[in-house]
Amino acid sequence: QVQLRESGGGLVQPGASLRLDCATSGRTFSTNVQAWFRRAPGKEREFVARINWANTTTYYGDSVKGRFTIWRDRAKNELYLQMNSLKPEDTAVYYCAADDTGYVDSPSMSEPRAYEYWGQGTQVTVSS
Repeated sequence: QVQLRESGGGLVQPGASLRLDCATSGRTFSTNVQAWFRRAPGKEREFVARINWANTTTYYGDSVKGRFTIWRDRAKNELYLQMNSLKPEDTAVYYCAADDTGYVDSPSMSEPRAYEYWGQGTQVTVSS
């Protein structure tokens, strides 16, 4: 089993930056791919970013490319999401996810159903 716990959400103004953290515990050696998703009110869960175990390959959703950065610190078992130039449309609950067997290069890893482990989510609100 893998346990994930997000932190770092909050209320910020448009244009601001925020960093989300995801603490990973349990069978951390098996988290082959980790990702961030988000769910805005009334919308389906949306892929934000994913990264492989080796920290060498990343993918981003079109709406966040160039503004968000994902990385992981394997020594600390932490996953991060740096969010810059935040917009009101970035308002959502952000979720950390992990999977044991997927390959980061597979397009299917942009789908929520590809991930076995999920955190409880952290709210990010971008508003003036």
